[in-house]
Amino acid sequence: MEKFVIEGGHRLHGEITPTGNKNAALPLLAACLLTADTITYHNLPQINDVRTMLAILQSIGVTVDTSRWDADKSVRLTAQRVASSELDYELCRRIRASLLLMGPMLARVGEVRVGKPGGDYIGRRPVDTHFLALEALGATAVIDRSAYNLKTKGLRGADIFLNEASVTGTENAIMGAALAEGSTVICNAACEPHVQELCLFLNDLGANISGIGSNQLYIEGVAALHGGEHTIESDNIEVGSYIGLAAVTGSELLIRNAMPRHLRMTSLVFRRLGVELEVRGEDVFVPGGQQLKVQNDLRGDIPYIDDAPWPGFPADLMSIALTVATQASGTIIMFEKMFDGRLFFVDKLNGMGARIILCDPHRAVVIGPSRLHGEELSSPDIRAGMAILLAALTAEGESVIRNVQQIDRGYERIEERLQALGARIERVAD
Repeated sequence: MEKFVIEGGHRLHGEITPTGNKNAALPLLAACLLTADTITYHNLPQINDVRTMLAILQSIGVTVDTSRWDADKSVRLTAQRVASSELDYELCRRIRASLLLMGPMLARVGEVRVGKPGGDYIGRRPVDTHFLALEALGATAVIDRSAYNLKTKGLRGADIFLNEASVTGTENAIMGAALAEGSTVICNAACEPHVQELCLFLNDLGANISGIGSNQLYIEGVAALHGGEHTIESDNIEVGSYIGLAAVTGSELLIRNAMPRHLRMTSLVFRRLGVELEVRGEDVFVPGGQQLKVQNDLRGDIPYIDDAPWPGFPADLMSIALTVATQASGTIIMFEKMFDGRLFFVDKLNGMGARIILCDPHRAVVIGPSRLHGEELSSPDIRAGMAILLAALTAEGESVIRNVQQIDRGYERIEERLQALGARIERVAD
């Protein structure tokens, strides 16, 4: 076990480049099962969730070549044969993304047994949408105490209306339908950037998907896909985290290859907290020394920030925005609509000196600005862990953050990259 030791209260300076999108990398890796040919992924982030997904694929016979991962972020995968339809239970319990293997496995070998997944505990996270979609395509599912068991005699195209715009549920349906016989329509589909990236990648391999970027996808099943290569786009959640980092520490920061087209709602929300950004081509510049102030509604009402499916504000940035709000002058309501456990980390910020009233599992009132002080803390999940790290970097004195493997699941070598900006952070054995 390891922990971060942080000396807060220092301004940072420099530039940083986000890694490949975690939420794109995981379904893209699962999609390697849809072809027997080799696929090369570039800009694959070196994070724990990706390592776990590679280990699951390797355990069922996929050849995984990571010899170039350190040198140029490239990994080659060849699923020439799938040796088993039963996925390693222990590995599945480490990440929720193991669910993404259901669609490809059904399309490739006609059956799969997936240990019940792990991942962040941020409240109720039902999997009903996955089964609704896959059963519509012709799969049958049996759920026991330890696993999900699915079989099919052959996937067939269908008219699918998802009960919610689930990102991973949509991705499972896409991958299953890509090799299904006939036509598929997916209504109420998620359309986040990483869902679009998966569709475009599959089309490059020979799939026939249209309606990309909308909530209605049309898929003509094909007999087979071929190999190829793909460069994973920058992680928009990581970019949002660095915007929050610059804001709370009053730092000047240039974020390279930030893909501003994916940040339009993110920019609007941060502006509500007084954070101004400059778009410079594909880069984003955050000026230093900004005086954060909550922008009231036109009628003078207390404003709120809420999350929503794309193109709304990403749920994964709510924790970051809440930490930024603790440093902004004024009062704001944070309304977490999607997960009923994500806001439970606010007691850790209150312990550092923040003034946050948790009204219920979905709403918190933040009154700022607050002078934060160092504390001993623990990271409950990826995003709350990063939010706590931002708070520690702006707090007076020393903070200790334990359970940092949670942060490592989504942020690559974060302490080294922050050190390059001047942050006083060390990873030490706990």
